Amino acid sequence: MLSWGNRFNICCFLDNNDYRLAGSGAEALLAADAVEVLQCGAGTAFRQLKAFHSANPGWLFGYLSYDLKNETEKLSSAHPDGVGFPDMAFFRPRYLLTLRQHELIISGITLTEKEAREIYEDCLAQNMPSLANASPVTAFGAHLDRASYLGAVKALQEHIRKGDCYEVNFCREQFAHEAIPDPLALFLRLNALSPSPFAAYYRNGHRYLACSSPERFLRKKGDTIISQPIKGTARRAADAHADAALLQALRNSPKERSENVMIVDLVRNDLSKTAVQGSVKVEELFGIYTFPQVHHMISTITATLSPEHHFTDAIKHAFPMGSMTGAPKLRVMELIEQYERSRRGLFSGAVGYITPEGDFDFNVVIRSILYNAKSPYISFQTGSAITFYSDPEKEWEECLLKAKALQAALGA
Repeated sequence: MLSWGNRFNICCFLDNNDYRLAGSGAEALLAADAVEVLQCGAGTAFRQLKAFHSANPGWLFGYLSYDLKNETEKLSSAHPDGVGFPDMAFFRPRYLLTLRQHELIISGITLTEKEAREIYEDCLAQNMPSLANASPVTAFGAHLDRASYLGAVKALQEHIRKGDCYEVNFCREQFAHEAIPDPLALFLRLNALSPSPFAAYYRNGHRYLACSSPERFLRKKGDTIISQPIKGTARRAADAHADAALLQALRNSPKERSENVMIVDLVRNDLSKTAVQGSVKVEELFGIYTFPQVHHMISTITATLSPEHHFTDAIKHAFPMGSMTGAPKLRVMELIEQYERSRRGLFSGAVGYITPEGDFDFNVVIRSILYNAKSPYISFQTGSAITFYSDPEKEWEECLLKAKALQAALGA
């Protein structure tokens, strides 16, 4: 499916890697070729998305970049962006392939059964790219080196001490001006190293995303909205007893629990803006989930969307996701712009789909590699939650831990 879909200028592949956490009902979705495209900058993007879906309701696949914050709040982005994804982009696919355990459903605009069977045979005939990395990328630049990062964390902790905020998600970019011969093979390597429930491969012309996200931003099914923020991370250990001890330490960590509950409160507040009064509930608090590289603490919050609000209102009022900002949201986004040195762009945005009925599911774009093939530029960002009690050295180590699979996929 991937190899077949990658021949088109625009395609989006979403893979749950058999995680029940995803709960989408499909193992994988592939949207390929665009019948219609919406691309726009921050300003009226959510209004345009509402109109785009309403004009001809159908499946839409696309993304929301972090810099849509400049639409949801009176903010700006002045840092460099080497990849250059538009702030928002959605496309109505000509072909949609839905893979379940025992069936592949092929649908599309004016698609005949004969054409669907041809696509199926074409998929089976594809040669998967080799996972061997013939062009490893080993030299990365960074706008924030270790000393600069530690200094910024201490400055943010001073803001927390003064009462400006409680928690800040602070990130740093690593980049390389090198070409990737086969972005699809890069995604397959990353997905093999770090299979995650919200993995995504997205191609928009000469711009690519390879994403191994473990986090859901927001899902709507019927009138139910669900958000599952991640806050709290521990490394894995090769030894089973040591790994269990690390998991238990994460479960009981006062620091990680305080980080998580702060974001849960923020998400509750975000969802309440478009929810039926009294419907916001915390379904699971401090859930511990294990992934190949790390253990994570994940909480689940649900709400009932008010009939007075369009589904795009729920997305807009919850965006950007609190797990990637901190609290209170407006002030920390100002501090993020002040202390980070790169524009986040698609990183810490969201990729997903919208159904004809207005249901949707979006991930959080983390553990991801972004690539501009036209003027070769590779980018990945990692971050952590800074609180008053954070140890700057340990936050630096968490950034390095989260970068491990990304660097390995690139050949470092």
